[in-house]
Amino acid sequence: MILDKIVEQKKIQLKDEMSRISIEGWKQRIKRPGMHSPQNFFKALKDNSDISIIAEVKKASPSKGIIKEEFDPLMIAREYSESNVQAMSVLTEKNFFLGDDDYLVRIRQAYPIPLLRKDFIIDMWQVYQSRCLGADAILLITSLLSDEDLKKFQVVAGILGMQCLVEVHNKEELDRALESGAQIIGINNRDLNTFNVDIKTTEKLMNYIPNDRVVVSESGIKDYSDIKYLKELGVDAVLIGETFMRAPSIKEKIKELKGTMRV
Repeated sequence: MILDKIVEQKKIQLKDEMSRISIEGWKQRIKRPGMHSPQNFFKALKDNSDISIIAEVKKASPSKGIIKEEFDPLMIAREYSESNVQAMSVLTEKNFFLGDDDYLVRIRQAYPIPLLRKDFIIDMWQVYQSRCLGADAILLITSLLSDEDLKKFQVVAGILGMQCLVEVHNKEELDRALESGAQIIGINNRDLNTFNVDIKTTEKLMNYIPNDRVVVSESGIKDYSDIKYLKELGVDAVLIGETFMRAPSIKEKIKELKGTMRV
């Protein structure tokens, strides 16, 4: 399965990267003057009077291949920023999504908006690395982590000033995420094993989530009718990547999804 391949490749990549800098090395970097102070990702999503948008900087995916040929992460981030989205998600996974850590670093330097680092985080080393790259929040995929790591990564991220978007796809994963203390729950409408997408996955899981959490619906959100449907469910935020990357105009697509261009 593709998820197994991604994780296997990530382990190989980490072995190389971890040989060059230790967690202690990252800790020293965090103490340097001028290091970014993380913003409150939870608050940015929860305090919005309308449904919040996490707009994703994403070049490719394993299931769709290259999504945006003319890919300029800073230009994309600029369009998102000028469209007043609440947060951005930056893909940093190199092998299957063609992301790069440097995309996050450069966007962080250019824009003060809350940033989610979207990658396959399987080792504590990556939590410290994410803080140094400039992330305000990190993605934790419940199905990839043990209960112990799921809790531990959130605790350490919190100590470092970051928050975690804890991603689930079914009731079992949701129960584990809530048990771990997750405050931001991402419901992925895409099954990471088959890559099939069903936006109704969000509806199936919504009622099991306490009202004091932030609920983010991810994947398969294409038009205003999807936004309206999710808003009626009580979803706090949506994470959208491919729809924006394929749009002739990102700004116009954001206006459409916000409902400001409804006919």
